[in-house]
Amino acid sequence: MQRRSLIQAAVGATAVLGAPRLFAQGLPSGPIRIIVGFPPGGGTDALARVLGQKLGVMWGQQVIVENKAGVAGVLAADYVAQQPSDGSTLLMAHINSHALAPSLQPKLNYNVERDFVPIMLVGVTPNLLIAGTMQPAVTVKDIVALCKAKPGEISFGSAGSGSAQHLALEMFKLSAKVNALHIPYKGSAPAITDLIGGQINYVFETMTAATPHVKGGKVIAIAQTRTKRAKGHPTVPTMAEQGFPDFEATTWYGLVGPGKLPKGLAQKINDDANKVMAMPDVQERLESYGAEDGGGSSEKFTAFIHAEIAKWAKVVKEGHVKADT
Repeated sequence: MQRRSLIQAAVGATAVLGAPRLFAQGLPSGPIRIIVGFPPGGGTDALARVLGQKLGVMWGQQVIVENKAGVAGVLAADYVAQQPSDGSTLLMAHINSHALAPSLQPKLNYNVERDFVPIMLVGVTPNLLIAGTMQPAVTVKDIVALCKAKPGEISFGSAGSGSAQHLALEMFKLSAKVNALHIPYKGSAPAITDLIGGQINYVFETMTAATPHVKGGKVIAIAQTRTKRAKGHPTVPTMAEQGFPDFEATTWYGLVGPGKLPKGLAQKINDDANKVMAMPDVQERLESYGAEDGGGSSEKFTAFIHAEIAKWAKVVKEGHVKADT
């Protein structure tokens, strides 16, 4: 009996001592970085900062949003794929890096399925077709007519070749059977600046980035590109409502980690990120940007990514789209 009691006591002590060790093997003790593949001021950056600030408070440690802009988000994804899988570096993944690039860039350095662990979908937003206040054509019908009257002359900006904005334009060109001029920028902010200044005519911009400028009266919202209206823009009609019933070109964001991120750690981050997403002030912020349908399991996010890769591969093929065009 005495020997059995000693063994039980030893096992109990090991369990107690092991608990802090298991906890320590969860979140890293130092700062946690969320890498964003676009400059400050864009939609990806805005959502990363909302999430990062709340997680930092919850975890009692510093969560830093770090911008590594370039190649429409691919540069940041490539960087994170090579980082230690200890939770110290996460990526605010984007449709560009995780659904468009696999079809557009055959020499991509990373493999989406192998080199990343999906953690949680943060949100899906429509793009907003927006125009500067000086543009005369401010309905989809009139823009189509303008593009047909001046083929290859009406300019549409984007956050870069191969970006979500670029692919939304390519979907529009296929659907409307028009020719338009694509002007790539290094991120949303400079594209919107030139749109406001009249250097370009239109942008299929992310709702997250476009919303402050629409509400500030600097640009005009013409259409949104999900089949349902976003709660944050109930008065802006969809492309479907303006004659393009099958048009759906969203932008989405989600947390992912490097490919060998432990399952338990990924689940810990997923649980806490879902708690953040449920906060009323966070919901209000996300809805104001048009970001909806976020949260849920990592399995849900994984299936979503696979479906998006297949969808956009078809557009790339049918539109003969190249990332360097």
